[in-house]
Amino acid sequence: MIDVNLLVKPLLDLLGSFGTGVLPTGGPADALTSTSAALDQLHQLGRNSINQMNTAWDGVAADAATAKALRVQTSAANISDRGNEMATVVEQAATEVETGQKDLDTIVQSFVSTATALGPTITTPPGFMALVGTAIDHLNQGLGVVGRVRNELDTQTASMTQLTPPPSSPSLASLPSALTSSASSGISGLMGVVGQAGSLVTSIASSSVQNVSKVSPGNSNNSSSSNSQKPGSNTTATPSGKDGVKITLPDGSVVEAPNEKAATAVQSALSAVGTPYVWGGNSPGAGIDCSGLTKYAYGEAGVELPRLAQEQHIGHPQVSPGDLMPGDLAVWDGHVAMVVGNGQLVEAGDPVSVSSIRTENMGMEFYGFYRPTA
Repeated sequence: MIDVNLLVKPLLDLLGSFGTGVLPTGGPADALTSTSAALDQLHQLGRNSINQMNTAWDGVAADAATAKALRVQTSAANISDRGNEMATVVEQAATEVETGQKDLDTIVQSFVSTATALGPTITTPPGFMALVGTAIDHLNQGLGVVGRVRNELDTQTASMTQLTPPPSSPSLASLPSALTSSASSGISGLMGVVGQAGSLVTSIASSSVQNVSKVSPGNSNNSSSSNSQKPGSNTTATPSGKDGVKITLPDGSVVEAPNEKAATAVQSALSAVGTPYVWGGNSPGAGIDCSGLTKYAYGEAGVELPRLAQEQHIGHPQVSPGDLMPGDLAVWDGHVAMVVGNGQLVEAGDPVSVSSIRTENMGMEFYGFYRPTA
């Protein structure tokens, strides 16, 4: 008598070692999502604190504190987005494993049904050959499922690897002690959660690798840019999935412009870095002045700005420092610069360069920050 159990055992062993793909409540994906939510809350707290600080404090020291705090905000936003993206990858991988497990279970049940249907004929040479043939066929189907899921998990593992390196962030100790107590508290909490997110990154990456091996039956710096940078060729923009457009700046930081026009303006302005200062100039690469730079950059985005710097305070009036986004303009009585994000702005000096965000400029009256695309 042929023991059907011996023929089905390889399939059962494959099914047993495959894993269910069911994520536990409170597992890595949930932890990443909740951490990102906490970071979003701290980001809002930091935004309010920056605005409060700028209401009570101004001058060069306040500008330096604002620039550093905005870089921390950028880092928080990046880590929050990264955490949500990692949670999505984990869930997709789990879904693929769960689907594979169901497919394997179907294959096992199919073989058992086929063997049962053969009945007494399996004791005959033709019946035996049919049984062995169907066993081999079903095992090949099972190995096909394993191969498919493993390829899918390889893709998810590659995505996880790309998301694993956490963005650098400025040290909390470098922030001036004059920050308001709410800002200090908010940023302290933020850095603590950043550390937690880093640990989760390691945990998730490890879990992904373990999932891949389970499927196999055989165990098969955020800093301001220097004047020597040439950002234009290294700046990329991609839709963020919301209303904004994400931009990767030359320093590696990822920021979000409020819309496509603002993103285009930032890219155009950065492409002019290194251009010498020429009063009244309008030509990137040849010669340009401060208002010529911003007028050119927004012209590339289809937005017309006045020629004089002090007249470019158009759009959304008086954007608060904590609400700044790439493409916003810092306007003085006689000078204008463009915010690019991560606590930085680009402006026409000699030459066009990227520097830390500020409100002071050689004693000129500061009109405020404005958003031409609002």
